[in-house]
Amino acid sequence: MARNLEKMASIDAQLRQLVPSKVSEDDKLVEYDALLLDRFLDILQDLHGEDIRETVQECYELSAEYEGKHDPNKLEELGSRLTNLDPGDSIVVAKSFSNMLNLANLAEEVQIAYRRRIKLKKGDFIDENSATTESDLEETLKRLVGKLNKSPEEVFDALKNQTVDLVFTAHPTQSVRRSLLQKHGRIRNNLAQLYAKDITPDDKHELDEALQREIQAAFRTDEIRRTAPTPQDEMRAGMSYFHETIWKGVPKFLRRVDTALKNMGINERVPYNAPLIQFSSWMGGDRDGNPRVTPEVTRDVCLLARLMAANLYFSQIEELMFELSMWRCSDELYARADELHRSSKKDAKHYIEFWKQVPLNEPYRVILADVRDKLYNTRERSRSLLSHGSSDIPEESTYTDVEQFLEPLELCYRSLCACGDRSIADGSLLDFLRQVSTFGLSLVRLDIRQESDRHSDVMDAITQHLGIGSYLEWSEERRQEWLLSELSGKRPLFGPDLPKTEEIADVLGTFHVLAELPSDCFGAYIISMATSPSDVLTVELLQRECHVKKPLRVVPLFEKLADLENAPAAVARLFSIDWYRNRINGKQEVMIGYSDSGKDAGRFSAAWALYKAQEELVKVAKEFGVKLTMFHGRGGTVGRGGGPTHLAILSQPPETINGSLRVTIQGEVIEQSFGEEHLCFRTLQRFTAATLEHGMNPPVAPKPEWRVLMDEMAVVATEEYRSVVLKEPRFVEYFRLATPELEYGRMNIGSRPSKRKPSGGIESLRAIPWIFAWTQTRFHLPVWLGFGSAFNHVIQKDIKNLFMLQEMYNAWPFFRVTIDLIEMVFAKGDPRIAALYDKLLVSEELWPFGERLRANYEETKNLLLKIAGHRDVLEGDPYLKQRLRLRDSYTTTLNVCQIYTLKRIRDPNYHCQVRPHISKEYMESSSKPAAELVKLNPTSEYAPGLEDTLILTMKGIAAGMHNTG
Repeated sequence: MARNLEKMASIDAQLRQLVPSKVSEDDKLVEYDALLLDRFLDILQDLHGEDIRETVQECYELSAEYEGKHDPNKLEELGSRLTNLDPGDSIVVAKSFSNMLNLANLAEEVQIAYRRRIKLKKGDFIDENSATTESDLEETLKRLVGKLNKSPEEVFDALKNQTVDLVFTAHPTQSVRRSLLQKHGRIRNNLAQLYAKDITPDDKHELDEALQREIQAAFRTDEIRRTAPTPQDEMRAGMSYFHETIWKGVPKFLRRVDTALKNMGINERVPYNAPLIQFSSWMGGDRDGNPRVTPEVTRDVCLLARLMAANLYFSQIEELMFELSMWRCSDELYARADELHRSSKKDAKHYIEFWKQVPLNEPYRVILADVRDKLYNTRERSRSLLSHGSSDIPEESTYTDVEQFLEPLELCYRSLCACGDRSIADGSLLDFLRQVSTFGLSLVRLDIRQESDRHSDVMDAITQHLGIGSYLEWSEERRQEWLLSELSGKRPLFGPDLPKTEEIADVLGTFHVLAELPSDCFGAYIISMATSPSDVLTVELLQRECHVKKPLRVVPLFEKLADLENAPAAVARLFSIDWYRNRINGKQEVMIGYSDSGKDAGRFSAAWALYKAQEELVKVAKEFGVKLTMFHGRGGTVGRGGGPTHLAILSQPPETINGSLRVTIQGEVIEQSFGEEHLCFRTLQRFTAATLEHGMNPPVAPKPEWRVLMDEMAVVATEEYRSVVLKEPRFVEYFRLATPELEYGRMNIGSRPSKRKPSGGIESLRAIPWIFAWTQTRFHLPVWLGFGSAFNHVIQKDIKNLFMLQEMYNAWPFFRVTIDLIEMVFAKGDPRIAALYDKLLVSEELWPFGERLRANYEETKNLLLKIAGHRDVLEGDPYLKQRLRLRDSYTTTLNVCQIYTLKRIRDPNYHCQVRPHISKEYMESSSKPAAELVKLNPTSEYAPGLEDTLILTMKGIAAGMHNTG
């Protein structure tokens, strides 16, 4: 027992050593972290015995020693410690570290929330130096009125006319299972309550028990998804955030906007139909490279979302009926109530409350009872359409468009205001109206995304069938001419006798679903790999041919470097077609892709190309008098355009947002943004405040000499990046050996394959696994490659350029954000760990190549610090630095475990001395204790336990890096 206490003290001491001092008075991070860790290690010992606990602590200590001295021998010592565990033990150890990292992340989230509360209580807003990543709405309003001399009315006007549309995508980057996310949420709440001021000893005891229970439940849950999710699973997972946080979060947020306006002297509320926040989704609509998204799937997810929406409204309507018990009402409302009262006869036994006919002296309840009936029918009709494909409930008795639904609610609102009861009207009824305006009947609008080639194939089948030639062989001019003559004509293009391959039937099937379902289910039709006007016209023609009642807006997506450079000219050609200009009614949306552009040319050139493309696109739109909405397809990681929301928005070029912004929220970012009530609130606030600020206080435009320098650097950066990634003959071989890329598919994160084409090199690999693999080895190559040579080139040429770069860093938000994000990635990176991957996994003749890349890494980091004027990485962000140091020791153990596991998987001649099994199972009756763990994966083609250990290390490192792909 004494030995244990000593051990325990040592891990606490280790934590405190890693992070020597508190960063600020309210810094409880180490305390939280140590508490969760103590609990976890006690549970580990109870379940698996003292020896395994000691092993975990020894590994942690070796890792912490390595972090302190950076002695690579410690890594090898750690490696031999890990490799001589038997399969069952190595799963338990990998699982323990993965769990400890998740707990460290939870401690961080609780600390961040705690700091915010303290700040708000004191009334001092977030201090200046962290203001870059935070944007409080009230603070933004005060700044606009106080410092920038805007009138409160101007600000109010801009606010109520702006729209932020958040688009949820099922990108396969969320590596944590939903069963675990829910347990994590409860751990977070328990931890926060444990540290509350007014807690009684009994409360403390019960919370402690609950905390223990949840940590144990998380540890006892299989972290690994044993089957890949279907698109319907992804959509259900994405939609779960609506009933957990977003549904209640939106009205709550809008109420806070009202309060902020009031504090500024505006005595009006944001109108309930102001489209401040909108939600869309790609889950079940994005078929680009995902053969599992069929027309059937699209139909399912739309009906499912309608079912969920009706269910959410239905669950609230009775509360509203209880609330609106008044008898005074306007003549208009009374007449309607009287009419309804006469026509409804029977009691409704399937309701819990108000099941008898409501008397006429409660007129609001009479109106709402009718709304309730229609919601009930709407829900049941969606349910039977979903399960049987047909329904006995007639469509007339349901809500089919949102206007019908709003009308009786607006009537109640008007009547209450007319009778002097405005304060009552502005209660739950206003919240309900705002929900209806935000979510409509379909909860989210589904975007459809498809590759342009698939549309061209359909056109080719049609022209061949009509005997007028092959569409694929025609020039762009000829294609446009034919498409426009068909669009202007009336005749149908093809009948049911069109010969169809499976692919063609799939594309046409999707258009038929668009025609069959209510039009408010859908948002945009996005064409990936779009390059010319005919790509857009094709979709317009197919919508008409398949009788889509309200055609979807068609959005071209530009992502490769060359496509971004040609985008402005392509859009100008599109706008110069009269037919098209008349069709779009002065509005166009264009999507720009961050991940493929980064994979194609490297982060530096991609960021600059995206910046310039946006500026040019806005100019083109202005010339043609079109209002342009930019749709930003950004991932979670820096390599795929991610980064703090507030910064990302404020660093966009001036005039490119203009009060309307669409952004994808992908994979693990959904959980980070909406996993909890306070996170949901913060996310809505950040987007709203930053969009408002960008419009009213635009960022500076770059000076002409900065542009010249950027152009010059971009050429060098692209050249360097491509010379390594695309031109180096053995790069692909090196990449596959030095990273777990080949094993990534086993994580079963997403429903789509990780490659567009099964054979093929880097260019056919999806951007997500490409980034994922380099994040795992903590080398982050795609993020920084190219920066160093670009900086070096211009500084060697003229030392004055160094001063210019420093000036750009201090004065130009876009440049600063780009540099700061790369600096954050360097803080998470560790080339010594990447070197161990090389040493054990890469063939010896490729070692010099790895060494060259690591030298480049160090040179790039030093140049970057010089430009930012920092002595050390993250000098400007002590909080992040502290958090990363706490996470590093866990992550390093998992890295080493991953390297040696890969070695055992890939090298049949690698033998290690396995020591006897140490982890005990609680139920000693079973003769082979942790062998049970090995049985969870009976089909693995590797030696027992290796595949699970590998996947657990991947998940753990993803948690430690805070991003996957």
